[in-house]
Amino acid sequence: MAAADDLHVDDLRVLLAVARAGRLVSAAAALGLDHTTVRRRLDRLERDLGARLLDRGVDGWELTEIGRQVVAEASGIEGVVEQVLRVSSGGGDSIRGSVRVVSPEGFGVAFATPALARVCGAHPDVSVELVTSTRPLSLRGAGYDLAVTVGAAEGSRLLSEPLAPYVLRLYASPGYLDQHAPIRTVDDLRDHALVFYVDALLSVRELDLAPLLGGMRVSFGSTNVAAQLEATRRGAGIGLLHAFVAHGDSGLVPVLPDQVEFRLQFSLSMRPESRDTAAVGAVRAALLDEVRTRADEFIP
Repeated sequence: MAAADDLHVDDLRVLLAVARAGRLVSAAAALGLDHTTVRRRLDRLERDLGARLLDRGVDGWELTEIGRQVVAEASGIEGVVEQVLRVSSGGGDSIRGSVRVVSPEGFGVAFATPALARVCGAHPDVSVELVTSTRPLSLRGAGYDLAVTVGAAEGSRLLSEPLAPYVLRLYASPGYLDQHAPIRTVDDLRDHALVFYVDALLSVRELDLAPLLGGMRVSFGSTNVAAQLEATRRGAGIGLLHAFVAHGDSGLVPVLPDQVEFRLQFSLSMRPESRDTAAVGAVRAALLDEVRTRADEFIP
């Protein structure tokens, strides 16, 4: 094993980038390097430490147990480097880097997008990526720095915090309601079609709500919230929709608003290796600020 003064700080930064991105090419792009240089620096770091730090997994490169320990100890390096750059530039903005955010589509479009746009405007050297997904997250799924999830994220090593409670309610178009018998109780719902997620692709247990709606059958299912909204507007059925998307829409009427409401929770999670990165901190702060200033939209 190499002595401490033989280690290269840049090699540790490369490991941190690969740990966050999960892929050599993505890490190389974030660092402004080519992927062969990234591979060469990782090889040198493993040789210097005398240990394997990464294994190839199904979704990309995954840290070994020793790799996780190294990343945990080295995660402050980027912060130190950024502080040095800030001093050398006269105290100006030196936040830089690439941040990937995973989010459910509804939250991503309505709340994450304006928050991320502000970060881009305030910090020109920060690039952001928004990936919409409702799949359960864990540390074995590489490729993100911050993740918004429905309910708590899986994985005890993820750094998670509550983000915002929100509600799903029933809505229908005026035309749909005119063509059907009045809906006065939950029992009346059994004869109506439901617009919601695709049952077979629903991997988040908190969203498995159709069985609670009087036996309604999903006649129009989509993984896309915008498609659910449009199908409901066009009379495909009664939509179980995010209130922050549907509330106040002139093309929709609330259905049984005093009887049917599902309250869920958005959480915000961070990978441990992203904790001390200034760019990630800026994005996290922007997301929290967006939620705080628009809190009344989640449960209108």
